[in-house]
Formats: sequence, C-alpha cells, structure tokens
Amino acid sequence: MNQSTKQFSSHNDADYALSAINQETWKLVNRLHVKKCIAELAHERIISPVLLSEETISLEEWACYRIDADESNVNYLFKAKKLALDHWFIDAKSIEKRINDDVVSLDSLLFIIEFRERLGISEANLATYMEEISSTLYSSAYKYTQPRLSSKELVHADLQKIESSMNEGHPSFIANNGRIGFDAVDYHQYAPEVGEEVALIYLAAKNNKVFFSSISELSYQTLIHNELDIETIDKFKTKLAELGHSMNDVMLIPVHPWQWYNKIVNVFSADLAEGNLIYLGRSDDKYLAQQSIRTMYNNTAPDRNYVKTALSILNMGYIRGLFAHDMASLPKINDWLYNLINNDNYLEEKNFHMLREVAAVGYKSCVYDYDFKDSNPYKKMLSALWRESPAHLIEPNEKALTMAALLHVDVKGDALLPLIIEDSPLNTKEWLIQYLDVYLTPLLHCFYTHNLVFMPHGENIILVMKDNVPVKSIMKDTGEEAYLLNSNLTLDHPVSKLSISLPEELELLSIFIDVFDGFFRHLTAVLFEHMGIEDDDFWSLVANCVSEYQSTFPELSDRFEKHDLFKDDFSLSCLNRLQLRNNFEMVSLSDPAEALQFEGKLINPLSKFR
Repeated sequence: MNQSTKQFSSHNDADYALSAINQETWKLVNRLHVKKCIAELAHERIISPVLLSEETISLEEWACYRIDADESNVNYLFKAKKLALDHWFIDAKSIEKRINDDVVSLDSLLFIIEFRERLGISEANLATYMEEISSTLYSSAYKYTQPRLSSKELVHADLQKIESSMNEGHPSFIANNGRIGFDAVDYHQYAPEVGEEVALIYLAAKNNKVFFSSISELSYQTLIHNELDIETIDKFKTKLAELGHSMNDVMLIPVHPWQWYNKIVNVFSADLAEGNLIYLGRSDDKYLAQQSIRTMYNNTAPDRNYVKTALSILNMGYIRGLFAHDMASLPKINDWLYNLINNDNYLEEKNFHMLREVAAVGYKSCVYDYDFKDSNPYKKMLSALWRESPAHLIEPNEKALTMAALLHVDVKGDALLPLIIEDSPLNTKEWLIQYLDVYLTPLLHCFYTHNLVFMPHGENIILVMKDNVPVKSIMKDTGEEAYLLNSNLTLDHPVSKLSISLPEELELLSIFIDVFDGFFRHLTAVLFEHMGIEDDDFWSLVANCVSEYQSTFPELSDRFEKHDLFKDDFSLSCLNRLQLRNNFEMVSLSDPAEALQFEGKLINPLSKFR
C-alpha cells in the first residue's frame, strides 16, 4: 500500500479524498462524459440530434448537429460522424452547451436533469442514478489525475497492469462506475484502477449452514489446501480449536473486507453471536480487484484461483451480491460446459478456452433464509466462488490482456490497439483477421453447433498474445451468463438451468447485440479515430470470417439460413434504457430475454456483403 493511501485510509489526511477534484480535470471529464451521453443516448434513440449542416474536416465528412433539452432554451451543438450501427462518433472539442444562445460550461449531471423527461427515469430512481453519474465522474477524474501507465507502456505490460489501467469501464453504459456503497476511503482501497492489494477476510461456517459445490475432480479439502498456505490453515485451525471447533466441522468462506465491515458484522450479527459464523482472520495472500470489482486476482500466488466475493454495492444496474442457493449449482454447470468445449475438436483447433468456476459456497442464514423472491439482496450477501486462474493457459512466451484493452485510450489520448498492432509482426488487416479468428469464430461455432451463447464483452474475454498477436481467447463468468437457446438436449438438474426458451427470431441477437453492437461498434470507432480505418474495411473482414466459418461446416447450412448473419437488419437492444428503468436490477438472470428493451432496428453492416 502506498504512503498516501495509508494516510488516507487511517483518516489522518482527510483532504486526500479531494486529490482528484480540481476545476481543470472536472471540466475535462465532464466534457468527455457529455460526449458519451450524447453518443449512447442518440444510439438508443432516446434523444434525436437534428442535422444543421455538413462540412469537411481533415478530409473526412463531418456534420453539425443540435439537440434540444426538455426546456427549449437549453441546447447542445456538436460535430459528429455516424458510423455503422448508428454509432455517433463525436468530436468532443466541438460540443457547445447554450442557454438562450449563451455558451456555458458542460456539466454531465445537469445534462441528465435537462433531459430527464426523455430519459423516462422515475422520480424514485433519479437521485440514485445521479449519484451513479457523479461517482462515475469521480472515478474518471481519479484516472486523469493519478500517475498512470501510458498506452505505449502497456504494450508489453502484464495482465494485471493492464487490468488496473483501463479508463472507460463498460463502453455502452453512461453510468458505469457507480459503486454506490463505497466511501472515499473505500474507493482508494478497493477500486480496480487504484491497484491496491487487498487481504481477504475468512469466516468459518458450520457445515449444515452452507451450500457448497465443486467440480467433479475437486474436493473441499483439496480446494482449501490449494488456496491457502499451511501456515494460514494452521492459524485458522488454532483459532477454531480455541473456540471448541474443528476444521472438519466447518467450511471456509472468503469475504471482501468492505462486505465484512459494512454488511456481515451487523446484518449477520445473530449468526455470529450463535457461533454459526466464526471470524478467523485475514488471508496471507494479497489480491487485486479486477474490472468486475468483486473478482479478486491472487497477486501473491497467481497460479491460485480468482476469488469472486459477494459485494453489496450498487454498480451498473445491480446490487453485486451472489445468490447463496446458486453456489450449489455453478461448478456443476461449469463442469458440463467445460466438457462440452474441451471435447469439441474445432474449438480446440481455435484455441478457445473457458475459466471454470471450480467451487462455490453460500451461507444459509438463520435469519434471512426464508421463502422470498430471488431478488432479495440479503440472500446474496455471504457467498463466494473460486474461478480458475488463466496462468495455466499462458505459455512462457505468451502474455494475456483483457479484451477491453482493445478499446483503451490513455489520458493523453493515445489508443493502445494501434500500438499493439504496430509492435506485432502483422499488418493491420492481418492482425484483425487473426483477432476475428480467435474471438469471433469460436462464438459462431458455439452458437451454430451447440446452441450455446455467452456474454462475450470486453471484460469477460481474456486474449492470449504471442508477439502481440492474438493466439487464444479465454471466456470467463460462464456460470450465470451462459445459455443453451431452445436446445433439445435433456439435461439433469442443475445443468438444466442453462437451457432457456425464447422466440427463434431472438436467438441470433446474442451475436448481433453482444458482439456486433456491444463490442465491434466501439472497436470500429477506435479503428476509425486512431488508425483511419473505415467501417466497411472492418466489417468486410467480419463478413469474410463468417463466410469462412460457414464454408467449413456445410452440414449446418439450414442453421445458417434460419439464423442469417447477413440479414438486412436486427433489433436494437438498449442497455441504458434498462438501467434507466430499473437501476437496482436491470435484468433477471433467470429470464434475461423477458426484460430486454428494444427500439426499432439497426441496419446490419454485414448485409452489404451477403
């Protein structure tokens, strides 16, 4: 822990909370965030920019637009170019806010207020949403004021340095770093961009008070001996013996320190008083928070598992707990998925892997374990799971990075992707072809061959690189975010939870929404802005990738025709509309299709390559 954080966390230097807040930085992050607000809300057709005029800038076609706030005396002017999939590429420097024709400073919080009627957010949710926006701005200001590795320095950085250097968060959500529940001290201790090591707290729970499950070849005892040093285990044994218990009578639950101080001690005080829960102490291993914030990477022993803990903060549409009952099924689901993927020769050829959630534990509270709907946050406060580390999939001459890094732009405005490609032995076209083969082709195969879909956004994919060329893709977070769509397979419980039914016309949206609109739309903006690559140049490579896959499996021609990736258009699914409607639980994971918000159609950029 660095000295400034030590002072801050001990409250001896309270003004350190203001270290990221200064007028110049605040103006910058507000301008960048207003740019994102306009771009994403226009993409979702919540606001409708009016074309004013066109002009030529730097040999590229731009146009001038205006949007009017709910009150007509407030409007915004800006220059933009519309890319494929209705992506608004906006010149941030061109944005002007006018009140009665007077130019005033940009303020992202006021922007939300000025457009609140069109946003359609309820009065009950508005203040919380504003807090999420404010917290997102605070996070952005921190990243722009603290020492950060440049994109050039990240070209050869390892996975964790890259993970803690990301600036943007989710590329589509405008309130993407809310983390409501963290105070200023918590932020500087637990936010992934801070990069501070954390020791987890371990509790012991009586065997009859937990849901536990693990993959077939892993016992609980083996798990604990793999995850903890013998000195730590002996320390915990001694503590239990002093209280009249044995390690054989309990199961260990790792807990995030924030969760312990803010939830467990008071919410589960009855369980602690009765001795059903026993505090053992902190881990000797130190962990780093990942972009997903509640997943912790073992920085002391990287070969050991990630630990994903319940963390009852509100962040991007959910209270980030883990449903205790699900802990009895996630590893078994992972086991089934792992066997499916490992026994597929084509996926093996494409070097597609998944990180298994190998074990999970959830606590049955004597107070809160009553019959209530699954969204009850108290059933999600005390659970944890262990997920494989990617270390065993990375050769000595390889390195890994989160796929979100392909969208990264540092505080000086330099994008990482062009520098990675420049450092590789391939030209840009060759590099993108290889990337699509590693990332997109396995997803196509899972969909068309197995009816299997994931949530393959930037934070859920780890790319393994050799000489800065993608050679493997690794999928994570599969237990809750993988589905078999309209499958005819007969599956035993709990694997049957994977299988969901939905209208056939929605099946292909898993590719159109999650891959095309959710990631490629933002990737093309980076390619355009920083490398001068036009839309059609990229989408033609995507079309070729799809065509090559289809030619490899002619026996699936009926599936290709039924689920046509070259169709004229597809439904526009709106993520911000989901969060604006319910920023406490956007979508029920038990029925993800039911809650989707659609707004018209997007022209499919592959249709011209049919």
